[in-house]
Amino acid sequence: MRIAIIGGGIAGLAAAYELEKARTAGNPLEYTLFEARARLGGSLSSVVVDGAVIEQGPDSFLTEKPAAAELCREVGLGAELLPSNDAARKTYILVRNRLVPLPDGLMFLVPTKLIPTALTRLFSIKTKLRMGMELLLPPRPSGLQDEAVASLVERHFGAEAVDRLADPLLSGIYGGDAAQLSARTVLPALVKMESEYGSLTRGMLAAHAKMRAKAKETAKKNGTAPTAARPAPRAIFTSLRGGMQQLIDALSARIAHASIRLSAPVAAIEKTADGWKVKSGGVVESFDAVIFASPAWAAGVLLAPVDAALGEELGGIPYSSSITVNLVYDESKLGRLPDGFGFLVPASEGRAMLAATFVHRKFLGRTPPGKAVIRAFLGGTKNEALLTESDETLVAIVRRELREILGEKIIGLAVEPEYTQVARWRRAMAQYAVGHQDRIARIAARVDTLPGLRLVGNAYDGIGIPDCIRLGRKAAKELAATVVQELTSSQS
Repeated sequence: MRIAIIGGGIAGLAAAYELEKARTAGNPLEYTLFEARARLGGSLSSVVVDGAVIEQGPDSFLTEKPAAAELCREVGLGAELLPSNDAARKTYILVRNRLVPLPDGLMFLVPTKLIPTALTRLFSIKTKLRMGMELLLPPRPSGLQDEAVASLVERHFGAEAVDRLADPLLSGIYGGDAAQLSARTVLPALVKMESEYGSLTRGMLAAHAKMRAKAKETAKKNGTAPTAARPAPRAIFTSLRGGMQQLIDALSARIAHASIRLSAPVAAIEKTADGWKVKSGGVVESFDAVIFASPAWAAGVLLAPVDAALGEELGGIPYSSSITVNLVYDESKLGRLPDGFGFLVPASEGRAMLAATFVHRKFLGRTPPGKAVIRAFLGGTKNEALLTESDETLVAIVRRELREILGEKIIGLAVEPEYTQVARWRRAMAQYAVGHQDRIARIAARVDTLPGLRLVGNAYDGIGIPDCIRLGRKAAKELAATVVQELTSSQS
């Protein structure tokens, strides 16, 4: 079997790695990975400058999703896994140009502690009263139409909670707009809680009560104290000591060099009676299967001549762009930065920045002593025009806004960064818009009619690095399994 992989980001590399494992185990298969750029890794890209790790794309992955850490361990990077410094974790929201910390007990959009919620300056008295009354909401019928996250949050906590909480948090994760993102896809647990409890606060408290009861039951069975049954909380994020580029390099080293084609964009795809034809660099090659690990919009363009309906559905998945700006400072020249990891900026503040991370605090040991790294995020669905600005302009915008937000005593005009770096990621982040699950079901139905076709990446079932790895490996395993089945059938 010959398999083409289109796209050399983390999903495509995970698929290639899995196919290489199958090939070296004796499975009669070949694969070719086509990557349009001159490098592998997609948006995973990091460099080390004077001992400081500079992430140009994602800086970490969610610890609770195991696929990324498992792959890191498989390729010899277990000792390089680095948890986030959650002991110092504190995040601020910019409100009227003041940094307000997220209150304690906030479980992703849902307040669960009365006193911190009552005392926070993040919300007005009207919103706090709304949050208190939310406890009385009755269950909502299940099976209703999908809705936007903003609609769900506003129904429970009011418009201010959307502006100061939901929108900046989701913008930081998806680079998207809470008024467009699908509640059923992005926040399925909250949708389920609403149908069961009505109040999201009551639902979240009930979920925690069940977890505590389970821990006590486990302790009772094991004959240990309840506290012993409760493991220390895992860090929310995990990264690699030398940057996420380490994973790309480790995977690349384990994939047959002859199977990788860089600077090789695919120009056309054709479905044949017994497989697929792939055209790249003026050469047409035949394959038994194709794994599309490119963005959905790019896959849609290539697959439209094969299946117009499939191409249209893929092209209908919206994407946003993002910009990262890294600034390295001599810490002795800065004033004291606010405690914690950084801050998020609501759209209502009228800033270019969506967020800023104090990198040297988030992951210890990746920045030399005496240096501070601030990473700013710009772009998103609401400010794509920034992509056309020069690096110098973007750095100037970030420096000005940091001075205005943090204050001249911390970052004055005279404080020059020692190093600056700008990265643009055009149409890189898939947006799970309202109706996303229905669209994915229609896409799956069309793919089922095209033997040998697999779609992987951040547009389908999770946008994070672990999700892309999981989907890439799953597609490769499925295709490798068909080889085994065919061999078994021919021998019987």
